[in-house]
Amino acid sequence: MVHSDNHLYADMEHLFVISQKLSPLLSALLLMAGVVLALTNCTPRTTSMNQSELTDFATRYAAAWSSQNPASLAAFYAEDGSLTVNASTASVGRAAITATAQGFMTAFPDMVVKTEEVRGDGSHAIFRWIWTGTNTGPGGTGKSVRIKGYEEWTMGADGLIAESKGHYDEAEYQRQLQSGAPPAQ
Repeated sequence: MVHSDNHLYADMEHLFVISQKLSPLLSALLLMAGVVLALTNCTPRTTSMNQSELTDFATRYAAAWSSQNPASLAAFYAEDGSLTVNASTASVGRAAITATAQGFMTAFPDMVVKTEEVRGDGSHAIFRWIWTGTNTGPGGTGKSVRIKGYEEWTMGADGLIAESKGHYDEAEYQRQLQSGAPPAQ
C-alpha cells in the first residue's frame, strides 16, 4: 500500500479510516501492518552493482589507496561509513577514515594497492587486494612489504561503502616490517 515516501502519511491515514469500520482485533492487526510498512519504508536501503560496475569501483578504490591522498579514499565511503582494519576499532565517518588512510600513506609513501579480485552478491562484496610498499615514513624500518588481504563491503543506497571490514595477516605484516617482503613469485 505504501507507494513512496511522499504518500506514507496519506496511506497511514487511509489505514486508520478503514480500521475504524472493522472489529477491534482486525483493526489492531491492520494498524500494526501499517506501522510495519511505515518502518520498513524508513529503513536504510542498500544498492547492488553489476560485476562491471563493481570492478570499476574496486579499481578506482585501489587507485585511491595508492594516491597518497587520503580524502580521495574516504570519498568512496558514505558520510557515516565505517572502515575496520583487522580487529582494530572501526573508523566511523569520512574524517576518521581519512585519518586511518593517512596513517598508512604516511608510513608507506610508495604504497600501491592493486585489485586482485572483486565479487559481489547483492549489496555485499569481497574486494581482494595486494598491497606493496616500503616503510620509509617517520620512524619506519625501511623494509618493504607485500601483503595480500581483503575487505568485506556493505554498499549503501548511495552506491558508496557503508561498511568495510578489512583483513590481512598481521603476524606476516609485522615479520615483513622487520625482515622485508619475500621475493615476488
